[in-house]
Amino acid sequence: MDTAQQIRECVARVQALRLESQSQPAIHDAVLRVKRVQARRFAGTYADLLAGGPYAAASRFFLEELYSDRDYAERDAQFARIAGAVEKFFPADVAATAVALARLHALTESLDHAMARAWLDAGEAAGSDAHAYVQAWRAVGRREDRDGQLTTVLGIGVEMARLTRLPGLRFMLRMMRGPAAAAGLDALQRFLEAGFDTFSAMARSRHGADAFLSTIRDREARLIAQLFDGEPVACETELAATLGQAR
Repeated sequence: MDTAQQIRECVARVQALRLESQSQPAIHDAVLRVKRVQARRFAGTYADLLAGGPYAAASRFFLEELYSDRDYAERDAQFARIAGAVEKFFPADVAATAVALARLHALTESLDHAMARAWLDAGEAAGSDAHAYVQAWRAVGRREDRDGQLTTVLGIGVEMARLTRLPGLRFMLRMMRGPAAAAGLDALQRFLEAGFDTFSAMARSRHGADAFLSTIRDREARLIAQLFDGEPVACETELAATLGQAR
């Protein structure tokens, strides 16, 4: 399967989930609630990094582009439209990163919608956000997908850091601004440039990107293990404290 087809299929899966939630307001609202809790959780888990220092920009990029409750429908539609151009105009390793990002987005949406359904199934028993989130997480399960989600995020980060060292790639992105605007691809262009600049800045510090991604790996792996295996009340208490740290 070629790059363009893989990207379009992933975007189509995301769009199908969105259409389903749009036709069922309760699911739509539950998906938004799950995403908001996850964004707050990320902001709390990485409050120290977001507060300032060498990894503040990278943490903000992850929060806004991967863990946010923002509506990415416009960017997804642009991503699907430009799928053929990604394969045609960019090096193979850039295209492979684009495919990985599309797969990550499709997997994340699938997990978020499954969490939303579990949240609704709990009904009034859901209680606090922390309690509802832990219960929904365990009801959904899919541990292999959770581990794969983290592995993909880290892999994209490693590849983006490597791509910033390719000569001429930043210039190529800059030259795409005009054509991207003319084609209605502004949202995708902003995402690409923000990602490139974020990792480029870290790459200028020795082991900067490696240290940041190691922090992401350690904290997220600990969270995954705790949500699956930890004692429920202790897990909910810690999650509630983390949500309380979010800015």
